[in-house]
Amino acid sequence: MSFTHEFPASSLREYDIRGIVGQTLGEADAFAIGRVFGSIVAETDGKKVTVGRDGRLSSPALSKALIEGLMASGMDVVDVGQGPTPMLYFASFTEPADGAVMVTGSHNPPNYNGFKMMLKNKPFFGAQIQDLGARAAKGQAVPEAKGNVTQKDVSDAYVERLMKDWDGTRELKIVWDNGNGAAGDVLTKLVTKLPGQHTLLNAKVDGNFPAHHPDPTVPKNLEQLIEAVKKSGADVGVAFDGDADRIGLVDNEGHILFGDQFLVLMARDVLKHHPGGTIIADVKASQVLFDEVAKAGGKPLMWKTGHSLIKSKMAETKAPLAGEMSGHIFYNDKWYGFDDALYAAVRILGVIARMAGTVGEFRASLPKVLNTPELRFDCPEERKFAVVEEVAARLKENGAKVSDTDGVRVNTEDGWWLLRASNTQAVLVARAEASSEAGLGRLKSALAAQLSASGLAPDFSAPAAGH
Repeated sequence: MSFTHEFPASSLREYDIRGIVGQTLGEADAFAIGRVFGSIVAETDGKKVTVGRDGRLSSPALSKALIEGLMASGMDVVDVGQGPTPMLYFASFTEPADGAVMVTGSHNPPNYNGFKMMLKNKPFFGAQIQDLGARAAKGQAVPEAKGNVTQKDVSDAYVERLMKDWDGTRELKIVWDNGNGAAGDVLTKLVTKLPGQHTLLNAKVDGNFPAHHPDPTVPKNLEQLIEAVKKSGADVGVAFDGDADRIGLVDNEGHILFGDQFLVLMARDVLKHHPGGTIIADVKASQVLFDEVAKAGGKPLMWKTGHSLIKSKMAETKAPLAGEMSGHIFYNDKWYGFDDALYAAVRILGVIARMAGTVGEFRASLPKVLNTPELRFDCPEERKFAVVEEVAARLKENGAKVSDTDGVRVNTEDGWWLLRASNTQAVLVARAEASSEAGLGRLKSALAAQLSASGLAPDFSAPAAGH
């Protein structure tokens, strides 16, 4: 049977395939992804693909169509069912499988869904996703075959493996906010084995996300967790995004720890066992993190934002640990190198349980800086990368200290500012950090001047935050 399929251009993203269910994403798209991705796996002499899904209402039907497409390409599918994205990655490593596809909308609104993929346990992204779309449009797939599917519950094995690396020396009081995301059932199993007192918020998997949106980088989504931590006198609060590949933390005083702050704790711990090791963080991370890694004897490496890009750089440099401001944490120390919020939680809780002081005292001990939240400016898709190039050229011409690892990050005596083009939206993303209000003002003025010179009118109405 001949096969062709056109994906809406908006659904083929940098790191995944994603869209609005019933509008830009449906079961025909899911089948096509299976049919073409299965063909790509077959071309690498692969035969086995693991599949998982999150708790969204549309995920069972999309998963079924995906599996049908994979089987039509001759794949033997291991369906691990509903659970967090990292559990699917875990299954891919332990089966082992030649490919993996997770049906998940991550932290998007309930009417969205999508697909994250791995080929030979490496991220499948960027040009590979565009190639998948082009192949579908041309009908480039292996001849139709008949694979099979088996259901396999790997949750107990996954939890057992998570627990293997628990190394705390005292019991903690922990509040968890699952946000009604896909980790619910696994988290419920995990806390029965993890020492300490545990309170679970929104543990039930519910694709409507009735409590709040499952994105721990947005302070509003952590209000319920903060209140519960304060009320119960907990040592720490832990939050996950919708598919549990990103983590958020709240200290014992109810203050949010940002990704680059808790990465300091993790890095200090990992560097005890990997002296001189490389620790990777994305370009949005505070200079405080890079300085603290160096103080702890590590080699800080600033890299491009994007979980697939970080994972690839980690494999290349053999770094034991990496992280992003967004809460993607990657352990290559004892673990498999993929982003896993549940595993990151077990490791950071182990660190906290061995610390002399509280998490709040750790946060207070970090050098004080002021920074803007992530600033986003609308910019036409066809202009966004050009604007960044124009800014970089002007800065270099004026002799500024510029890193162009991912966009432009400019260092001055006041601190630094960053401008980069989003890989997934028609926006420019900016951030600035300084040690004083006056310095932050100067950095924002410099950034505004550069944007204006490229024909944009920036709005800096969002307040600065202490960090």
